[in-house]
Amino acid sequence: MQLRKLCKDPESNPGGCQTVYLAENGMFAVQGLEMDAETYANMENVLPGESGVLIKPEIILEAARLYQERSA
Repeated sequence: MQLRKLCKDPESNPGGCQTVYLAENGMFAVQGLEMDAETYANMENVLPGESGVLIKPEIILEAARLYQERSA
């Protein structure tokens, strides 16, 4: 599946994380910091194959804005 970068944290290193992509199936893919086990344990109903990452809210909001702008 191909991914198209929508928004990357401008404060992260050039090859670093906190990035939101648009997948060719129309879903968002999120690259972020791995959660520690204690934080991960707070997530509810995690199914096999699912995981979670941490990402700044500003990156999500900017990605949503860019997605709407490009979809219009």
